Amino acid sequence: MSEPLALSLGQKFELERMSRMIDSTGDPQSLRGLAKQLLQAWHTQKAATEWIMRQQLGTPTKFGGLPKSAPGLSRENSSQPSVNGSMDVL
Repeated sequence: MSEPLALSLGQKFELERMSRMIDSTGDPQSLRGLAKQLLQAWHTQKAATEWIMRQQLGTPTKFGGLPKSAPGLSRENSSQPSVNGSMDVL
């Protein structure tokens, strides 16, 4: 079993620094801007985590690709449409 997620010492210091900055800011416009930046960072981190999990688990993406390790399935015999005999999207 893996150990629980914990912040590094550097991350704890950065968290404290940012918390103090938020506490010292009295300007509502600045706080709104900071909240929006934090919201963007949170969703970016969430998307990155989900992408890494898909890579690690070998699950297909929402674009219809097959995992490389899917038993008995290949891109050639899948029911996915092909363009000029190729499955490459990009």
